[in-house]
Amino acid sequence: MVDARSDARATRRLRIGMVGGGRDAFIGAVHRMAARLDDRTELVAGALSSDPERARLSAADIGIGADRAYSSFAEMAEREAGRPDGIEAVIIVTPNHLHAPVAKAFLAAGIDVICDKPLSATLAEAEELAALARASGLVFAVTFNNTGYAMVREARAMVAAGQLGTLRVVRVEYIQDWLTQPIDADGQKQAEWRTDPERAGRSACLADIGVHAFNLAQFVTGMAPEAVAADLTTFVPGRRLDDNAHVLLRYADGARGVLIASQVSPGSGNRLALKLYGDKAGLEWLGHEPEIMRFTPFGEPTRILVRGGPGLGPASADVSRMPSEHLEGYIEGFANLYRDAVDAILRRRSGEGASGGHVPSVEDGLLGMRFIEAAVNSSLAGSAWTRL
Repeated sequence: MVDARSDARATRRLRIGMVGGGRDAFIGAVHRMAARLDDRTELVAGALSSDPERARLSAADIGIGADRAYSSFAEMAEREAGRPDGIEAVIIVTPNHLHAPVAKAFLAAGIDVICDKPLSATLAEAEELAALARASGLVFAVTFNNTGYAMVREARAMVAAGQLGTLRVVRVEYIQDWLTQPIDADGQKQAEWRTDPERAGRSACLADIGVHAFNLAQFVTGMAPEAVAADLTTFVPGRRLDDNAHVLLRYADGARGVLIASQVSPGSGNRLALKLYGDKAGLEWLGHEPEIMRFTPFGEPTRILVRGGPGLGPASADVSRMPSEHLEGYIEGFANLYRDAVDAILRRRSGEGASGGHVPSVEDGLLGMRFIEAAVNSSLAGSAWTRL
């Protein structure tokens, strides 16, 4: 029998709004593309900038009506909550220091939240947000978008099924080069706020990309480290926050790991990599080659697993749109996260409950903030082992 509620969810568009992401903002446009890919959402309102004229022009650029183009997120939350056709979820794509106040305003208005990472600028804010989200019963998704790749989902299923055996070694890295020169001091907008302690928090490199690497390893392995030993470095003179991080990871069951995040590594535009080694097998997944995964049972030749190809299970098939070798990538993976988030929000709104799926939650965001806090504290203490 066809579930009528499930069928209705699949055909109804969720009314969404956005805070941040106006003209010249990179990640806001990415979120909008991902949210629209499966035609499951309709962007109807926004506070895209705190500058009224910029907010108006940014809204007009993407087809938001003038009556729902706000320059204040607080006004947007209040007015949208009072409309019969008001937004059902808000997407937050502001600098880090605004994540918490914006999320709190929409949670108080009874509106589900989809927030960019990191969860907040400080651990104290993250703890408060997690408590508010739990008490509200609303969906609070955090866009750790790398969890949406089909082969990442496949890797998670393989680990859970024991195909690697007992995990021993976790290696994850996220390497970029765009901050090799002091472009933040020269006024480059994206670099300038990410290296500002008032807006980014206690770390630049870890808050921007290191937390993605941390979440990827946690998502696939199902494990979070109990302690870290970190060495955070600021290589560019005058920069106010770190631009490179080396972090050792210690797990409760005896596994060990290393996380490397760098934004000053020339020749590495955007290189994300995960390598896992158990007592039965190892696997490797690279973000710039997201369609394939290398799986090597001990003592056997390496197997190249391709999304949509033979030998894979439902975990990757469920989030694949195209046949094998019809390439999917960054936007498709991001869109998988949005599809899961929309499903969770519509389930909650129909009274079915929001559990299930693979949506990174406020608890995942809180864990990421605990990682950043522990790593910063460890580095300040001479790389001493520090519990999360």
